[in-house]
Amino acid sequence: MEEAIIKLNEITKRYDDHYAVDHLSLSIRKGEIFGLLGPNGAGKTTSILMMLGLSEPTSGTVQVAGIDSTKYPIEVKRKVGYLPDNVGFYPDMTGMENLLYTASLNGIQKIEAIERANTLLEKVGLTEAAKKKTGQYSRGMKQRLGLADVLMKGPEIIILDEPTLGIDPEGVRDFLHLIRNLNQNENLTVLLCSHHLHQVQQVCDRVGIFVDGKLLAYGDLDQLVKRLFKHESVVIHVAASPIDESLLNQLKTIEQVKNVDVIQEDRLDIYCREDASATISKLIVESGSNLYHLYKKHFGLDEIYHRYFEGREANEAG
Repeated sequence: MEEAIIKLNEITKRYDDHYAVDHLSLSIRKGEIFGLLGPNGAGKTTSILMMLGLSEPTSGTVQVAGIDSTKYPIEVKRKVGYLPDNVGFYPDMTGMENLLYTASLNGIQKIEAIERANTLLEKVGLTEAAKKKTGQYSRGMKQRLGLADVLMKGPEIIILDEPTLGIDPEGVRDFLHLIRNLNQNENLTVLLCSHHLHQVQQVCDRVGIFVDGKLLAYGDLDQLVKRLFKHESVVIHVAASPIDESLLNQLKTIEQVKNVDVIQEDRLDIYCREDASATISKLIVESGSNLYHLYKKHFGLDEIYHRYFEGREANEAG
């Protein structure tokens, strides 16, 4: 197993009687893209501020790159690049000038800074806009410049807080592609905080579902599906004809089958504890029905996310 580069152990942030973050424990592996998924106000940004040492936890411990963020926040900032949801630049300075200013704040010599800035501007697709004042940049251009800006100091980890807000669909696609390339080519660890399910699913290796300051679950999609849909973790879609009552009853007797849902007169969704595709197809053919197609359906983050909320709301109602 890869070593953890971010370790949160039972961290809380309490304001009077309200927990903005409630006993959060989480390990993020070196070199992965981890998505912290939750609605606005869930506590994602508060958690980030504690990781960066910009806010002190009420209780619990935070380690980033082996450093205690509460005790040694400056050392952590040398290792981490942070892109907030609303990045700001000096509008009367060009993109290049803003990057060189960041380099000077980080003690990078001018010749090296210029070389690094040119390389990063090319990576984020802003070479032609390098001499343009950032006050004239679009939202998407500012986010890409922001990414170049956090990479100027060569961080081991980058934390992105709602980085695609206000960007058009094409810009979002380009930005996520850029994140994936940086992760793969430079082994950067990325923590992506967002409330956009499909964006997180596109780019993240693992996901944590975070609501009301609590981490409800985390893992890759397969792990979340198995944990959440443990009695029906495989859904097999079948198109066959005819489908009569006798066939339905036979399908329900298969040991792995939990439920059979009739979608149309010739289409079924069969919920199973484990993959029973071979048994199902054999039974359908031997019954005399024509089997047109059979495939396993995959749960996406949308189903996972909403199922967690359904379970949570049911528990609260009870």
